[in-house]
Amino acid sequence: MCSTIFSKLKGAGISLMAVAMVMGSCKDGAKKEASTMSEAEPASKRIQLVSNEADRSVDVMIDGKHFTSYIYPKNIKKPVLYPLITPQGTKITRKFPLEPSVGERVDHPHHVGVWFNYGDVNGLDFWNNSDSIKVADRDGYGTIMHKSIDNITEGDDEASLDVTMDWVAPDGKVLLKENTTFVFKGEGDVYSIDRITKLTAQDEKVLFKDNKEGMLGIRTTRELEHPSDKPGVFTDANGIATKVEKLDNDGVNGNYLNAEGIEGEDTWAKRSNWVNLRSKIGDEHISLVILDNKSNVGYPTYWHSRGYGLFAANPLGQAVFSDGKEELNFELDKGESTTFKHRIIVASKNLDKADLDGRFEAFSE
Repeated sequence: MCSTIFSKLKGAGISLMAVAMVMGSCKDGAKKEASTMSEAEPASKRIQLVSNEADRSVDVMIDGKHFTSYIYPKNIKKPVLYPLITPQGTKITRKFPLEPSVGERVDHPHHVGVWFNYGDVNGLDFWNNSDSIKVADRDGYGTIMHKSIDNITEGDDEASLDVTMDWVAPDGKVLLKENTTFVFKGEGDVYSIDRITKLTAQDEKVLFKDNKEGMLGIRTTRELEHPSDKPGVFTDANGIATKVEKLDNDGVNGNYLNAEGIEGEDTWAKRSNWVNLRSKIGDEHISLVILDNKSNVGYPTYWHSRGYGLFAANPLGQAVFSDGKEELNFELDKGESTTFKHRIIVASKNLDKADLDGRFEAFSE
């Protein structure tokens, strides 16, 4: 633009001094315009959170790739993270019951993505609640309701999402107020999610009676399950639930490993700082890890790790996992709070014990 003005002025016989003054003014204007554009369009952060109230979701993007979403649809009984996607782009959470699928188990419709709840809160079952529960039986179940998105912070090193939820009884009474911060990180072949959850008892004492069903759970895709020869019900090629007498274990190679070196389904009902569910899909080695935290109630947590794809940390079910040798029955008095901290790691590579021990210690500092 400035060069075009210079040519026209020069051709019209205007003095060089006048031309210089006009050109200086032109350049100053161009700088101001560039500065304004820079202020209006700042460089986007590497880890972005995209909120969509109409879809009731917040998408987590790392370097432009979808990692997970915080979703709070009306057809499930708690907000969840769904799906989980590895750095190399592989979805590792079960699609059922949210999406059509082929070759997936159709058990436990309440196992959706990544969730946090419990099986006995003042006598109410928050864990097993779903739309599959008969209407006549729903007075025994609790619901976790999304209330608000309180803060979104994007960044190059990490991004955070603050949300508020209510743990609600069938009569509408709020038993617990939940304030959760999700922290998302990721670089190279390792992504992670910190779930920092503060629970506050509202108008009465809240008892978390020792129960097998809890607390931080993930339901994985078929390839992360342990091979099994037990019959089951799976979606067929048309997505229809069909009983299968003999399972096809081709590509099914999940294997749990805990911090003490215990493997497979033997990790169930064991205490440990962390458990790593390892698998391979195609050429991609996958590590799906949950880290406990030394500050958590019930540390070190027991693990509710099942070969059929349920991967959960349960610090409050001690009477069940210890065959009655221990008992916790954790309580919060009216107005009292507790905070649970967990880190989920999703890696497109094998993570070894030394690496995970170090990550656990750093997370617990």
